[in-house]
Amino acid sequence: MAEITVDMIKELRARTGAGMMDCKRALEEAGGDMEKAVDILRKKGLAQAAKRASRAAEQGLVVSYIHHNNRVGVLLELKCETDFVARTDEFQELARNIAMHIAMANPQYVSRDQIPQEVIDHEVSIEKEKAKAEGKPEAVLDRIVEGRMGKFYESVTLLDQPFIKDDSKKIADLINETIARTGENIVVGRFARFELGGQ
Repeated sequence: MAEITVDMIKELRARTGAGMMDCKRALEEAGGDMEKAVDILRKKGLAQAAKRASRAAEQGLVVSYIHHNNRVGVLLELKCETDFVARTDEFQELARNIAMHIAMANPQYVSRDQIPQEVIDHEVSIEKEKAKAEGKPEAVLDRIVEGRMGKFYESVTLLDQPFIKDDSKKIADLINETIARTGENIVVGRFARFELGGQ
């Protein structure tokens, strides 16, 4: 088994924000493999994030972002459990990153459960007709439509969208990683995006 050094623990801590003992245990479990240790910590963090999701988030920030061309602006409400976390650099950076993402990616909703059922039904019927027109067999139509609806959700739902600075992560992943590091539930309350000349 590879020797776990203090430098390895420090590097893993810098990459994940996890505690020293958690980093040491993850490296031991991964046999000294840094990437595996990152994955182990991320999975544990996501499990902890899921547990925290039921806790009330009543504090937080309203942040604004104006794109450099001064033609697009965003107001975002990002909520957490305590004022202490709301004042941390990490929480504020998350809020800024999400607001900037909204300016660039133009989501319509925070999450899937905010999409009106008639909008989903309409989209499903369009995708089903498209698949039929392409000659797809009836037996696989539902699976094809389900896959295409995933793309639809990515285009209109903030939490499903790949983060513009790192498309290997969705906005939901970004939030869950911060939940794991801060130990608090974090929720996007609402947002408004303004574009010059838009509706």
